[in-house]
Amino acid sequence: MDWQGKKIFVTGAGGFIGSWVAMELVARGADVTILLLDGKEQGHKLAGIEGSVNAVIGDLRKNKLIENIIKKNSIETVFHLAAQPLVRLANQSPLGTFETNIMGTWNLLDSCRLCETVEGIIVASSDKAYGEQKSLPYTEESPLLASYPYDASKACADILARSYAASYGLNVGVTRLANVYGRGDLNWSRIVPDSMRCVINRKRLEIRSDGTPERDYLYIKDAVSGYMLLAENLHRKDVAGRAFNFGTGKPVSVLGLYKKITEAAGAGYMEPRILGRATNEISRQYLSSSLAERVLGWKPKHTLEKGLRETYLWYRDYFQGRQAAKEGKMDI
Repeated sequence: MDWQGKKIFVTGAGGFIGSWVAMELVARGADVTILLLDGKEQGHKLAGIEGSVNAVIGDLRKNKLIENIIKKNSIETVFHLAAQPLVRLANQSPLGTFETNIMGTWNLLDSCRLCETVEGIIVASSDKAYGEQKSLPYTEESPLLASYPYDASKACADILARSYAASYGLNVGVTRLANVYGRGDLNWSRIVPDSMRCVINRKRLEIRSDGTPERDYLYIKDAVSGYMLLAENLHRKDVAGRAFNFGTGKPVSVLGLYKKITEAAGAGYMEPRILGRATNEISRQYLSSSLAERVLGWKPKHTLEKGLRETYLWYRDYFQGRQAAKEGKMDI
């Protein structure tokens, strides 16, 4: 698909994954409009696209605003990645999470329904929407059994997206991604950024769980390729209205991941502090991506080791740059 000159709207482009998707679209010549909640977001700035996109400050929960953005810019494709993404914050403040992740999604979908220029919509769900399952890995046929606030919010957004596809004939595709990691993620409550920070600064990592929960970790470049392939195939009858898993199918425990991060950094292993305080988290999650491989031709190209090494090099340079700035050597 030729993205040159295509009018694209990306929500969540101030965040980690959204900024990468927007960066890829800019690189392919698309005319990209992004939505920022308050202008303080850093993702699009770290991606180096701040001057290459049309940035709009606004709240996803205001449906007239979203409708006006889409109509004014004659948007053709929408990537909806805006969300309250943190499990711990969702547990502490479920109402805010539900408003952003559910209300925000229906506002966007209804705005797309009312705008004739929109040809395709990608909505970000999550592997968390599956909840606790007796059988692993998760497949797209697995029921959505989300129980906890964040998980439930993503399951609702997932169902809403597919409902709009079935009810109004919208070309909607849903992504259910594993835990995504990579350069540019400055959310220190996540295990990879926090581990990188601790390893680089030679500090002892605190693990909120008991260290045993297993997750599927997907490198950001593979996540972006999944988004792009899905968007490029939304015109197909066997794609529109469906959800697709994107993961490696290779779970690793929190402690196992931390060990791999220390190896990627070439650092000595420093025993982490196990807090064992995490609540409302599923013990084991990983995805089968066979449907994406069969229908979209997608497969992850990065091993965990390769992805972590590339990620470590970015964080190393990031922290060195911050230290240099403090010493008056450079501006960042």
